[in-house]
Amino acid sequence: MGNQLALLEAEALKLSVSDRAAFAQRLLASLDETAEIDEAWAVETERRIADIERGVVHVIPIGEALAEVRAALQ
Repeated sequence: MGNQLALLEAEALKLSVSDRAAFAQRLLASLDETAEIDEAWAVETERRIADIERGVVHVIPIGEALAEVRAALQ
């Protein structure tokens, strides 16, 4: 098992920072009893970040969003 772990570690370290973070998050989630829920949130978070990075969605500052909501409620 030691060689497999060393190989896996070496391959994981070749990933980008964001991919390593996602991988680490998945590994940690697998240790938790709520791993399925955590995994679903991790996948959703990655999808949303990717959408933002590709320009699929438009993000606005929270202050602007709240002002729009307040204006709509009046």
